[in-house]
Amino acid sequence: MTYDFEQTATIPATPSAIYDAWMSSAEHTAMTGAGARVDPAIGGEFSAWDGYISGTTLELGPGRRIVQTWRTAEFATDDPDSIIEVTFEPVPAGTLLTLAHRNVPSGQRGYEDGGWESNYFEPMISYFRSRQM
Repeated sequence: MTYDFEQTATIPATPSAIYDAWMSSAEHTAMTGAGARVDPAIGGEFSAWDGYISGTTLELGPGRRIVQTWRTAEFATDDPDSIIEVTFEPVPAGTLLTLAHRNVPSGQRGYEDGGWESNYFEPMISYFRSRQM
């Protein structure tokens, strides 16, 4: 069994700045605080959080949208990859980031229960806020 969920966060940066950081090895590492390697092309592979997360980029809409397969070291070997779709919408406070995470193995509730907030959204807010100073 799998499940789907959606979360949002307002990030104090432009959609293009967030998109560019997500798709850059150095900036992805800097904004999350953990090692990342990103091939920024459709079909390119990535890893994040020091290899805990891995996947492949499926679709790109520069400054607007990223779609990637997504799996962690905790997925069972026979679990299919989950899919994330990250969209960026300009708002007065920066960017409304919407993350749709689909096909998540049912035993992997940590993503929805604070994982995205503590490992991505909060560090991203701090990272982009510090760049404004």
